[in-house]
Amino acid sequence: TRDRPRPSLHEMAMWSDVELLTNEDTNTVRIGSVSREENGSGLYQVDTLVKISTANEVQADPCLSSSSGSNWSIVVADKTVILFDQSYQTILLLLHFETDVDAIDVCLEGQFLVVCERNGNLHLIYVPHKRILLTRVWMFFLLIYIHKTFYRVACGCLIYHCMRFNQTYLRFTWGLLCVFLRSQDALSLWDLHFLVMIHCWPDLAIHDFELTTECVSASLVAYVSIGLFFPCSSSSSRGEPISSVVVRCFTEALPENRLSRLLHKHMFEEAEKFAITFELDLELVYKVKLDFVLEQLASASVGGYGQDVWSELVDEAKTNLMKITVISHSNLKWVDEHYVVEYCLKAPWPTFETAEKMLNHAATRYSSLQIQEALARLATFCSLHGPENFNGIAWIEFLNSSDNLGDILTHLREGDMKGAQLLWLRYEGQITAELDERKLEAVLSAIPEDLPSQDLCPWFRTVFVPFVRRVLPTGQKILARWLEQRARNLELTEKGAWPQNGLDLAPHLCLHNCNLPEEVENLKSLVSNLRQLLDLHRKYNCRLSLSVFEKGSVRSVAFLMLDKVPAPELIAATVESSILPYAEEHEIPFDELLLQYIKDLLERCSSQTTTLFTEWEAKAVAVLDCMTDTDLMVDAVLEIMQKAVVPWSNVVEKLVQQYLEMDGPKQELLKESYRLMEIRKLLRGYGIRNFNLSNSTQIMTLIRYILKQDLPMSLEDSLTLAEAYKLPTSQINYLYLIQLIGQGKSEECMTVLKNLSSAEAECVIERLTSWARLQLQDKDHISDEHKKHQMVIAQVIVEALKYLHIIQKHDAFKSMACENNLIMFKAIAHLQEDFDVFFTPSNYEDPNIRKQIQEHHITAYENTHGRRSSKGKATTTPVVANDPDGKTKTISTEAGLRRLGRQLQRTEQELWSDLALRALGVGKVDKALKILSELYEHHYNTSTGKVLFTAAKTLCQMLEADVPMVLPDDMDLPAVIHDLACQAITVCHSDLLLDCLELCKCTRIAMDVYHQCQLSDTYGFIAKAEKDPYSQWSFQDVFNEDCIVLDPVSVLPVQYEITNCLLPISLDTKLYPLDCSCLSHCSFEDGSNYLQPLLGPLSNMLQMLQECSQLELALRVLVNSYGSCLQHVTSNVMDIKLSVQVWLQHINYCYYICLNDLRKTTTLSLNAVAVALLNKVFNWRVVDCDLAIGLCTLLSKAEVFKILWKVIDNTWQNYDKILVVARIGANLCCLYNEADEQEKFFSVITDAEWGIKLGKLEISIQPVFRQRPEMKSSLIPDLVKNRKITPDIILQYCSTFGLDRDGVINQYITTLLLLQEDEEGIHQEEMQPLCHEDALERVLQIIPMLHSTSELTDSLCAAMFKLSPYNYERIEVVLKIIQAADENVTSFSVSQAMGLLQHLKSFKRVSPASDVENTYLLENNLLPNPLSNSRLPFHLLMQTKHYWKIISPELSEETFPTLLLISKLMKVNLDKLYMSAANHVFEKKMKPLLLEQRKKGQGHGYNKETFKVAKTMMKYIHCIQSPEWAAATAHKITQELPPGYEKTQSLRFCLALGDAWLKDPNLEEAARARGETFLSKLKLQFQRSATENTLITSQLNSPEHLKLTGLPARLIVALYEHSSVEQHYRDTGGQTYPDIHAVVKEIATINNVDLLKIRNMMLEKWICKTGPAVAKDIGNYECVSSIEEDPDLMRVVYMLQSCPMDDAVRLLNPILSAETWPLSTSGPRLTFCHRTRALLCLVRLADAATLETQLQIPTAKIQYYLKCYVFVSQLEALNIPYTVQSFLSSPKEGLVKGLWKNHSHEPQAVRLVADLCLEYQVYDPQLWNSLLQKLLGFNLVRGHAPTSSVPLSPDQQATLYRTFVLLLKCPFLLNLDLIGIANRFAQFNLPAFALGTLLLIPCANKKAQQIQGFLSVCNPVAVLEQVEELMNTGELAGVPSQVRETVLAFINENGQHQKLLKTKHFKHLEQLIVSSYQFPFNLLFSQDDADSLAREYMKHREHQRGKTLTKGSTSRSSLKVSEAGPSLFLDTVENKTERNLGFDDINIQYKF
Repeated sequence: TRDRPRPSLHEMAMWSDVELLTNEDTNTVRIGSVSREENGSGLYQVDTLVKISTANEVQADPCLSSSSGSNWSIVVADKTVILFDQSYQTILLLLHFETDVDAIDVCLEGQFLVVCERNGNLHLIYVPHKRILLTRVWMFFLLIYIHKTFYRVACGCLIYHCMRFNQTYLRFTWGLLCVFLRSQDALSLWDLHFLVMIHCWPDLAIHDFELTTECVSASLVAYVSIGLFFPCSSSSSRGEPISSVVVRCFTEALPENRLSRLLHKHMFEEAEKFAITFELDLELVYKVKLDFVLEQLASASVGGYGQDVWSELVDEAKTNLMKITVISHSNLKWVDEHYVVEYCLKAPWPTFETAEKMLNHAATRYSSLQIQEALARLATFCSLHGPENFNGIAWIEFLNSSDNLGDILTHLREGDMKGAQLLWLRYEGQITAELDERKLEAVLSAIPEDLPSQDLCPWFRTVFVPFVRRVLPTGQKILARWLEQRARNLELTEKGAWPQNGLDLAPHLCLHNCNLPEEVENLKSLVSNLRQLLDLHRKYNCRLSLSVFEKGSVRSVAFLMLDKVPAPELIAATVESSILPYAEEHEIPFDELLLQYIKDLLERCSSQTTTLFTEWEAKAVAVLDCMTDTDLMVDAVLEIMQKAVVPWSNVVEKLVQQYLEMDGPKQELLKESYRLMEIRKLLRGYGIRNFNLSNSTQIMTLIRYILKQDLPMSLEDSLTLAEAYKLPTSQINYLYLIQLIGQGKSEECMTVLKNLSSAEAECVIERLTSWARLQLQDKDHISDEHKKHQMVIAQVIVEALKYLHIIQKHDAFKSMACENNLIMFKAIAHLQEDFDVFFTPSNYEDPNIRKQIQEHHITAYENTHGRRSSKGKATTTPVVANDPDGKTKTISTEAGLRRLGRQLQRTEQELWSDLALRALGVGKVDKALKILSELYEHHYNTSTGKVLFTAAKTLCQMLEADVPMVLPDDMDLPAVIHDLACQAITVCHSDLLLDCLELCKCTRIAMDVYHQCQLSDTYGFIAKAEKDPYSQWSFQDVFNEDCIVLDPVSVLPVQYEITNCLLPISLDTKLYPLDCSCLSHCSFEDGSNYLQPLLGPLSNMLQMLQECSQLELALRVLVNSYGSCLQHVTSNVMDIKLSVQVWLQHINYCYYICLNDLRKTTTLSLNAVAVALLNKVFNWRVVDCDLAIGLCTLLSKAEVFKILWKVIDNTWQNYDKILVVARIGANLCCLYNEADEQEKFFSVITDAEWGIKLGKLEISIQPVFRQRPEMKSSLIPDLVKNRKITPDIILQYCSTFGLDRDGVINQYITTLLLLQEDEEGIHQEEMQPLCHEDALERVLQIIPMLHSTSELTDSLCAAMFKLSPYNYERIEVVLKIIQAADENVTSFSVSQAMGLLQHLKSFKRVSPASDVENTYLLENNLLPNPLSNSRLPFHLLMQTKHYWKIISPELSEETFPTLLLISKLMKVNLDKLYMSAANHVFEKKMKPLLLEQRKKGQGHGYNKETFKVAKTMMKYIHCIQSPEWAAATAHKITQELPPGYEKTQSLRFCLALGDAWLKDPNLEEAARARGETFLSKLKLQFQRSATENTLITSQLNSPEHLKLTGLPARLIVALYEHSSVEQHYRDTGGQTYPDIHAVVKEIATINNVDLLKIRNMMLEKWICKTGPAVAKDIGNYECVSSIEEDPDLMRVVYMLQSCPMDDAVRLLNPILSAETWPLSTSGPRLTFCHRTRALLCLVRLADAATLETQLQIPTAKIQYYLKCYVFVSQLEALNIPYTVQSFLSSPKEGLVKGLWKNHSHEPQAVRLVADLCLEYQVYDPQLWNSLLQKLLGFNLVRGHAPTSSVPLSPDQQATLYRTFVLLLKCPFLLNLDLIGIANRFAQFNLPAFALGTLLLIPCANKKAQQIQGFLSVCNPVAVLEQVEELMNTGELAGVPSQVRETVLAFINENGQHQKLLKTKHFKHLEQLIVSSYQFPFNLLFSQDDADSLAREYMKHREHQRGKTLTKGSTSRSSLKVSEAGPSLFLDTVENKTERNLGFDDINIQYKF
């Protein structure tokens, strides 16, 4: 059974739709007595719990069963089993089985479920996990039920009823089932077919049971002591299968429950009867019925019933309410007041009249505050929606809503601004208590984005913003942030009115306090920006967006104005009309502004790929022409040159040429710009005309493009471009090389690399190497083209790395890395070329891949070798490898052997070594050398050294034996052998080092011998290697012996025999460590003599060399051989005795004989060779000193000196050779200690050196050569006359030969000066004369050597004044010589003359030569000099008699510094110079500048240029030493200045000079008296001027203020009372106002007044209202509640804002508690009004924390306390004594009623009562009605019934306006006499307010009647005018718009349109006409009015269609509309629209 499929726990069964319906259907039934002994009837309740249904069609009734336990219940339907909890609230399990379920049970408290199917399956299910644990198949089963509770079955349609009898059991048959109730009260159920008990209930005591039926369902009911559950099945109709099964609960019910059920089923009549029958609560029935009526009323309010229905419902409600009252009275109970009130409040009455009536009904019978509040809210609801739009549900929601702010948010979100304003107006008090920052944010966020600003601004300005500032000061940041964002958004949402609409909205919160939050500051900044935007539009016709304006600056705005100029020709006019005034307004330097614009224009236009402005260059030039500053104009030209498009246009070219022709310091920059133009021309050659080269990336992109063109000059042009832009050239060369490689140009690549510098080549090759690695790494591409490309890459990189290796040979680390790369790339290239194997670098580094390739080619070699072996000769077609080029290449034997060697695990080095030695063995020298070269290159180690040494020695032996060899052509084999030896010594082991050294020496000699042999083809190798360039550079080997060539056949074998004799140990001999094979270090051996074989070949070699005059070689062979032999013997015989013991005696003797013979031969040959060779050396063209000295040491001393003097004597004027020979002699004398002989040689050396030195100057020393020293002076004349001679040479000459220095120097100077004088005349010599600097330098160098210079000085002083006074250079030379002579000159001061000369050299003359100068030239016989046009006369300035005549014409600001230095140097009176300079600057610069500024209107403020000029003048005046002169000069200049800033500053400067004058301690009394008088007058003049200038600068220079300049205290008071202070607050920010604080502070400082005293006086005047102006009205003023209501308080706040907050608090805080004015001793007595005014100022000035600390009041209550202060002050004005504390604790309703009772005749008291009622919510309709009537009556009495001829005063208008606002706030609008109030307003000639009052009447008919009558008698235009003038505050919550709409509707309906024609109200009438489609056709409109009406109609239609109306003007074509009516007009307009014709084609005319 385990393999059988088990039923699914989650599969949907047939009866799977289970619906829990607890208490869904509850009913009560009455069943008869269950026993015959019992009478009466009972109530039972049936509750439906579960409904089970199926989605499929049911063919037959289901088989149902059920059971339950303590915590579970089961229902079985056919195959479905459902397990519930006991209460049928949760489905625990839902199962569907394969067949019907016959039995089921639950055990272990619901943990396990047992199910028996009809097919015999028995299932055990674990309920918590919903898992079937066990399934078995049984043929029969027995059910054991545990904890049985009840069993329920439902089927059939009949009712069976059985009563309990006294029988043992009761049997009840039911189909196939039988029910037994035994006497033991046990109920059981049996299956009659099988006679099996299905279920039993032994644990339940069953009294009786009943089978009952309802409708078509039958049920078995078992009555238990508790309520039982049973299943019930039902079908949709009789006779059809059951479609659902329900489970119901059946319990016994009480009468109260039955009553509840009747009431629940709305069976009110039955319920009333039932309640009377059972004596239940009848009032409950009426209340439930009222509740039902309440629900019906709600439905009626929604609109589901007609008027009759809801009228009946209202009557029913009234009736039941009366019944409740009757029942209460009949039972002597109090009426349920609360219920009645609540019912009237919560009933959704269907009409406004009903609601009002019911609320008034409740109010008349029961006194309830709730009813009063409901009436107030009903009035609000009526005003909000109108009586005609009343809705009961909405009314109840509104009434029950305590969230007034939430209601406001709802209206705001819906766009109902008027409704939100109304709610805010009427519930402002409640909003005050609950408003916080979060709710403020909610209010702001609820305002729709599309709400027009014109609807929002008035309310914000008048209501919302002041409210937030007053109630929630901390919310100002949030509000400011919102206002700023909203104002910004208006630019998009209301663009047409921008930025005026932003200005209307944003400034409402622009505060003027100190320490404003950042958000408020941002808002103020925005307002300022908006005002500037508006000014730009209005003044300069420049419209900008806010973002552009904010991102920019003042300069950028000017730039935008210039950008909008359409043509260059209009630039000048625009600059004159807009830019210049704008720059002056914002104080921007005009020329700098234009220059910056030119830069910006060029930057923007030149950075674009296509020029946005077609004439931007011309535009820039046009702007440049408007500039005036020359320097800035040059800068602009440079900018244009740099940014202009190449080739330059004619405009730019002409401009550049114009400025290039000018002289200036920036010519180099102009030239540089030309160079950049050349670059651009270069780019044009590649088709690049406009390219932005702003960064290196773009430049490199351009360079890549140029290289890609592959032109001959591409690389050069690219490098030129890189050099111009300072870019590295390595990148360019790298890119070019890659390009060449791609083209297969290998040779060109190496050419490029070799042309680079070493560092750059190194960088490029390294980058190429990295690139090549990446390229060769590509394995994916295997095409032939790709292979060719890779071969080119490998070949180029190999050659490049070879070159790199040469470069890096001195850097071991880099060289090693390069060598590794070279090895790799060589291998790769070799494999590519020879074997068609394309290795990647990674493959090359992989040994496995290399091994595979090696094995492959070893196989190829073996195949080749096998073929050769079989045939006995080489095959004609060898094995080849495929080549990418299609060629075939033979595999070489060596390559195969190498690979074979690797296969045999032999290293490549070993294999190559063997190959090399084997090749030598068979005479293949070329192959051997190639292998050895590879070995040395790739295996640089000791093994290689050994192989190289062996190879070199083998070659020596082969040459000795004349063995045939195979040599390459033109090989220098001796040199190659020597190179092998040299290579061996570099890498050999230390044990082989001495042998290699000996081999190197011998092979070098052999190589040199071979190089001296004759050229012949018979020996086999004839080419001689060129001399090593390194050796030529490193060693001084200048001697080259002339000799006879040798015969190589004769000498080479002999020389190599000598070489082999010097290396006697054979190669096969085993050597031990430290053993050597060379002769000099080998040991003696028995029976051998190593010296003997050497003697023969050595003798033969010496003979052949001497015969051919090869003396140098002979000397080398001799010395080398003898040295080796001597070392051999001495190294073995270090000690005779020891040697005898080691070696035999005869061995020592033999060696001694051989060595002695060799010594004799060597000595004889050495002397002869040395003499002959020394003569050769001396006779050579250049004497080799080292060689000569060495040879001399081989000869005797006498013989050497004889040879030397002979050479010196025989040499004629060859001083170089004489010098060398003499030095050799001197050195030898030092060796020989021959002092006398050495002196002779030294003398010759000195003469020879001077001979060489003077010879270079073309002076011969031969006449005095080797003569006595005194004879040397005869050469002096020749020396000084020579122009090439220098003082140093002369002094050295004198010093060397001991001549008289002074005489020579004098002679030299005299000659030099004479030569200089001859320069002016005709030059007889061809040589150019010395310049002044050279002559001076020579003389100055030699003068210090003179012992006496007096004679020289005298002559120079006399000659100087004969020179031209303009020849500064000649004069300077003479002066410097005199100065250097250091002699006392009496005629003039040399230092003064030198200083004057230096100043004159830097000075450029500006005036022509004067007559004084011409006279001087004539008197001194001097010719006119053209230099006089630019130079001042030196001699005349030295003679100060004519000093001022020369200096005065040159005086200017630029020349003053130099002239000042000259004047100081010449010690003239400097005061005169400073005075002249100051007057010059004033006349030439200051006056013209001031005149120009006055013309431009800039004369009253700081000006940069003026300040600069004034500073220069002040500097000059300060330098005047005489204080009186300085003051007089400054005062004289001041008197000529016009009034303004400059004059004030000049007077200040004069005051400082006057003070300095009086501070002079040496001042005389008369002068002091003059100074004091001067200073006193000057002070008064300064104070008036400074005060006046301050007023002018701040634009406060009104005539009244200027009159007070002499009275500073009164002026300060007048300034603080200036109207701008009040406007500062009224205007809400944004506008610019004068800074009164700064002005007052400056005036106080100027006039030295006590500002603190004045401030205290003004505080008393403004807070306490003292002073003459207000003294007469002191008792009549009212205490204000806001600063904005009193200008004096505004002035207090404004004045105290200038001081720190703590100081302001310190001043105002004492006023709150003092009895008298605390800031003075005689102040007035303080009242609460004074304290309130001070508190208002204090709240505005201080922050919340400071207020809380100082006032001891919580921050949240400060505003409340402020209100209390206002109320207490008003009570005090009524003589009612209250303090703040007593007011806080008093009952407000009693206070109000007391005030009304005692003071209702006083207007002030009435207003106070109104304020208290609103503040503390006092609800008394009668009081409010009387209150409003009183307020209006007071104004009527006071105003004496104003008429049209006597208008209302502003105060009366304000009072009546406040009364109307109070009317709107009144909670009892429904109970007020609104008609009477309207009549009152009409009496005051305020028809707009009267009509607004009538609009508040709740009754629609009455309201329409009153309005119609009112409008018929009043002037509608006057009403509309008052709406615009008096009701536009935004506080009246939609009333103004209602009044306007009412008046316009009346006009339209009555045909009074003519009254509004030509008025501003006609546009509103147009909108009304269009929206209502009521066109007046009986009136003739003007053309404009008709056009306007047509446009309004089209706008309306387009708006209805959701389209946008196209803007356009109206044409003059007319459309006539007759009396036929509006259809023609409407149809015509609509047809025009449909035909897409605009209003341009429509014109409307109306006629009668």
